[in-house]
Amino acid sequence: MLQIQHIPYYLQLMRVEKPIGSYLLMWPTLWAIWMASEGAPQAHIVVIFMLGVFLMRSAGCVINDIADRDIDKHVERTKNRPLTAGKVSLKEAISLLVLLVVLSGILALFLSWKTLLLSIPALLIALSYPFMKRFHSLPQAHLGVAFAFGILMAFMEIQGRIPAVGYLLFVTNILWTLIYDTEYAMSDREEDKALNIKSSALLFEALLGKRDYYLIIALQVLMVLCLITIALQLQITTYFLWAIFFVIILFYYQVTLIKTHDKIRCFQAFLHNHYVGLVIFIGLFLNYLP
Repeated sequence: MLQIQHIPYYLQLMRVEKPIGSYLLMWPTLWAIWMASEGAPQAHIVVIFMLGVFLMRSAGCVINDIADRDIDKHVERTKNRPLTAGKVSLKEAISLLVLLVVLSGILALFLSWKTLLLSIPALLIALSYPFMKRFHSLPQAHLGVAFAFGILMAFMEIQGRIPAVGYLLFVTNILWTLIYDTEYAMSDREEDKALNIKSSALLFEALLGKRDYYLIIALQVLMVLCLITIALQLQITTYFLWAIFFVIILFYYQVTLIKTHDKIRCFQAFLHNHYVGLVIFIGLFLNYLP
C-alpha cells in the first residue's frame, strides 16, 4: 500500500523533478494535435492529452525502476533512486504503477472508442519497454514506438482516422526518439557494457567505433527529410520550414557534443532535444495562425 509520508519518494519515482521525459513526449503529441486540428484544437482535447502525457511518462518511469532495481544499484547516476536505495518497497512501487495506469485509463474513457482502442497497445508497448534492453540491441526503437502512439491517438481523436501524414509523423518521432535516447545511452555506455545491458549506443559503437555519431547524423537527416515532406504535404512551408532550418542547427550542435564521447556532453545532447521539439511546435503554431 501507498504511504502518505513516502509521497516525496513517489514523486521521485515518477521523475517529477526531471521533466525532460515529459517534454519529449509532450512535443510530438502537440505537433499531432496542431496538425490534425489545423491549428485550432479544442481545449478539452489538449488538456486530456497533456494529462495523459504526464501520467504515462510517470508510469513508464516507475516500471523502469521496478524492472531495473537490481541494475540501478551498480550505476552511479541511478544508485540513489528510491526503490534501489530501499526508501520505498517493491509493493509500494507496484501500487503506484497501478494507480497511474488506472488514472490513465479513466482519462482515456473521455476519448472516442477508436482512440480508446489505440490506447491499449500504446499502454502495453510503454510498459514492456524497460525489459527490451535484455533482449535486443535497439530498445530505443521500442521506446520510439511507445512515445509515438500519442500521435496516432491525436489524429484518431480529432479526425476520426489516421491519414498518411499521421503515419509519417509517427515515423518521424520514432527517428527522433532513436536520436535522443541513443545520446542518453551514450552517457551510460561503460556501465551498460559492464552489466551486459543492450542499447543502440553500444550497437552503433560496435558497427562504427569512434565514428558511431555518423549513424546519429544519418538518423537526423532522415528526420529532417520527413519533416520537409510533412511541410510540403500540409502546405505549411513558411514558418515551419524556418523551424526545420533551426532544427538542423540544433542537430549540428548535438553532433559536436556526442563526437567527443564524453558522458556529460552526451547527456547534454540528450537534454538539448527539448529545444528541438519546442522549435518544431513554434513553427507549426505560427504557420497555423490566421
